[in-house]
Amino acid sequence: MAEAFTFELVSPERLLVSEKVSEVVIPATLGEMTVLVNHAPTMTTIKPGVVSVKLASGQVNKYVVFGGFADILPTSCTLLAESAVPATELTTDTLQKRIEHVQNQINNAQNDEHKTKLEQFLSELTHLHGAGFPG
Repeated sequence: MAEAFTFELVSPERLLVSEKVSEVVIPATLGEMTVLVNHAPTMTTIKPGVVSVKLASGQVNKYVVFGGFADILPTSCTLLAESAVPATELTTDTLQKRIEHVQNQINNAQNDEHKTKLEQFLSELTHLHGAGFPG
């Protein structure tokens, strides 16, 4: 059995996960990142994507996150998500509403920097939608 560490996935709405896990794959802004026990201390921002959590028992659960950041230590990993849902709860309608909301925000952006950040977020949401999520 692989060594385990504590993983928590928290969103403003709820605590989604607080478990001993052997592996977590997170959608870091600069690329997908695998976290194992004894990982070097790291903080990273998270882009919209799928978090794959391998429990100490071997079961794998997936969650969709919509941004946030992760605090990684040798014995734990905490992902604070702007919003997150179990992958099984994400619907096409929910994702489409998020895309439309960001498109409206882009149209009303007050400056170019804000607009650019929103366009990047929209690109990530659209990629998530095109990658087969939900489903």
